[in-house]
Amino acid sequence: MSVERSFGNALRFGRTMGRGLRAVKWRSVALFLSALVPFGLLINVMSAGTLYAIALLGGLFVSYLLWSYYVVERNPRYESLFGIRALAVGGVGYLATIVWLGWLTPSPIAIVHLGAVVLIFVYYWFIAFIAFFHDQIGRSKYVPRPPYPNVTVLIPAYNEEGYVGRTIQALLDADYPAERLEIVAVDDGSTDGTLAEASAFAATSDRVSVVSKANGGKYSALNYGLLFADGDVIVTVDADSIVDRDALKRIVAPFEANSRIGAVASNVTIWNRDSLITRCQQLEYTIGVNIYRRALDYFGIVMVVPGCLGAYRREVLEEVFAYDPDTLTEDFDLTMKVLRAGHRVSVSDARVYTEAPATWRDLYRQRLRWYRGNYMTVLKHWPVVTDSSYGYLSRIALPFRLVEMFFLPLASFVILAYIAWLVLTGYVMTVLAVFVFFTSIVFLIAALGIQIEGEDWRLLVYAPLLVVGYKQFHDALNIRCLLDVLIDRDLAWTRANRIEQDSSEERESAPSAD
Repeated sequence: MSVERSFGNALRFGRTMGRGLRAVKWRSVALFLSALVPFGLLINVMSAGTLYAIALLGGLFVSYLLWSYYVVERNPRYESLFGIRALAVGGVGYLATIVWLGWLTPSPIAIVHLGAVVLIFVYYWFIAFIAFFHDQIGRSKYVPRPPYPNVTVLIPAYNEEGYVGRTIQALLDADYPAERLEIVAVDDGSTDGTLAEASAFAATSDRVSVVSKANGGKYSALNYGLLFADGDVIVTVDADSIVDRDALKRIVAPFEANSRIGAVASNVTIWNRDSLITRCQQLEYTIGVNIYRRALDYFGIVMVVPGCLGAYRREVLEEVFAYDPDTLTEDFDLTMKVLRAGHRVSVSDARVYTEAPATWRDLYRQRLRWYRGNYMTVLKHWPVVTDSSYGYLSRIALPFRLVEMFFLPLASFVILAYIAWLVLTGYVMTVLAVFVFFTSIVFLIAALGIQIEGEDWRLLVYAPLLVVGYKQFHDALNIRCLLDVLIDRDLAWTRANRIEQDSSEERESAPSAD
């Protein structure tokens, strides 16, 4: 009898293991582990001192992460110890140590080069790894289940004629109980046919209402719309975006699964991929936004709930007093307020299709607002950086964001200058080897992101532009926007032209609900 029982247990264990192995996404595993080749080649050509320096910094970083996990999850009374300020002091001590030991030549170029190499290690083996692990366990795939909450969708619109109707129609066509859905379109003083286009839907559907106000900006349009909202969950959708049929069910699912979640982000997809610029933007979204959000979702600290599709618990919005006029990126600012209030912010599989700028000029105008707003938001919430009581937000999310916003754009041009000097002095093969390494890593990250997100594999062709060309455009714009914010220029709202509207029309400079 015991032999039969043992055989039965072994058989059940084998079946369980078989199901587990079948559940593994092996293509993602192969893509992730293939990075061992370029990293191995890089390590092989590095000097011993550089390897020691990277290993020492890696040890410091791992110790910081493990300690952060311990104090946040297990023992908050020690949260003030070894926080971001202590890490900064440790970083200075680290630099002094490796210079004293002769592992690093004390020069700005050497420090920036070491920082770039370390960051690519950290990004791949920490951020990309968590996103990969996140995908393997299916953490973001909350299963929508009834009963569904009452939802109010707010659509702020300024001069969105030809777009707002499609947005409303997509919401009416969404797979969501009609009796639990209301749609409120807010006309923010449009000067075109936006109000009439939205009102036509209100005349034929009792689920749609339209309100109008004088132009005051997107934040004021959303706050005004909240006055007419009855739902327990507030969903915001930009007037140029189209939600997937199951998007509403998917974006509210995390609220039912976890009462600590205060806001939920969506998966943003560009629909007009008919040019080099828009395809580069989709690849940027795939590896720079969606992958990054998946990693932060593991800790409940997704930093931006996108305005094109995002969801909030109504009581959380009321708790943080909704939208502020302080920045040009109201979505980033509001998400920070929700996180600071102690709520988790998660990501969902809700997909939204949005229009991306189709020309360099329009991309410049869009990102001018985004990057200025990002710096304004970070400076507004600067106390979080040095306050360890905010947990993972201050210990992980913001430090990464600060490096991304302040160090990387400047380091990019220092490295470019160094590369130019190497080329002029005859080190062409060295430059080529460095380019191949960084491109291969970006290529693998892009491939992993495409696999996870189910994106178009043809986007991989544009991966080199995220190393040279497209990247420098954004780095230069980031530096310009940082200077704008620091010297407090008149930071007016800038807006990209719409493809299906007259591109030659001169847009007004009033702050738009866009």
